[in-house]
Amino acid sequence: MKLAIDAMGGDHAPKEVILGVNRAIKAFPDIEAVLFGRKDAITPFLETNDRVQIVHTDELIEATDEPVRAIKRKKQASMVLMAKAVADGEADACISAGNTGALMAAGLFIVGRIKGIERPALAPTLPTANGKGFLMLDLGANADAKPEHLLQYAIMGSIYAEKVRGIDKPRIGLLNIGTEKKKGNELTKRAYDLLEKTDIHFIGNVEARDLLECVADVVVTDGFTGNMVLKTMEGTASTIFAMLKSVFTSNLKNKVAAGLVKSDLVDLRHLMDYTEYGGAGLFGIRSPVIKAHGSSNANAIFNAIRQARDMVNHDVPNTIQKAIATLQDKTETAE
Repeated sequence: MKLAIDAMGGDHAPKEVILGVNRAIKAFPDIEAVLFGRKDAITPFLETNDRVQIVHTDELIEATDEPVRAIKRKKQASMVLMAKAVADGEADACISAGNTGALMAAGLFIVGRIKGIERPALAPTLPTANGKGFLMLDLGANADAKPEHLLQYAIMGSIYAEKVRGIDKPRIGLLNIGTEKKKGNELTKRAYDLLEKTDIHFIGNVEARDLLECVADVVVTDGFTGNMVLKTMEGTASTIFAMLKSVFTSNLKNKVAAGLVKSDLVDLRHLMDYTEYGGAGLFGIRSPVIKAHGSSNANAIFNAIRQARDMVNHDVPNTIQKAIATLQDKTETAE
């Protein structure tokens, strides 16, 4: 398969992007990579390989650019050319650590939406205490949502969890302020009614406080709520590790203690790092579009490439399209 990669996207591009590509090319002999960006900036970090191609462009989308305007005006930007390669059938999937809004716009307007999907969803796999992780969507592709959108998120998430993460009958939870069926606002109450009528393994409402305990394999919510949950988790983890560092360096006794548990703290940090699971998939798009974290290092890029490869291998977009078509047929028959 061929993967299109925005070499200039992200805080540490192109170096960390290219180092991640080098590792992926060695690990996965079935992939080819097409790198979009400045050739003179890419070449110093790239290990020579006949499965890697560079498409030179000087133009790139900045983090401060207005997403839709940038996609429309910067026709030769690395991210735009990357998405166009997928849309034209020259690549099977694409990965970028660049401007999130611009990548979502590129996925929607260039790669294109799956027929029947009303709104795509941004879906990363987030960490849990047991190391299994859970998929959560939407985390910011759309601030608002209708009950029917949450139903589609649940179906897409269930397919991904089963096909890519290898979970048999993944548990689908609806994020809410309580576990009782009648809890929540009008959106969650109506979404609950739709979800319990489907064939997916819907376990009901789940609360935010239980997310890290792996209460569900897939959690669905509107993009506004989901993005706040994500940012809260990121901020909490960062603050906790900063506090631990402060405690362990405060005096000689604590420094000695830190030396004894250093490896355990490193393992804990990796356990709570959601980039270990890959990037955030933009679900509902005709081909896999993966958003790696803006501060991605080589390891995060490698995991995002692995994730894109798995989605292509398991034909996730086509499986989603078939599931949505079946849902629409059932809805029309019921009416």
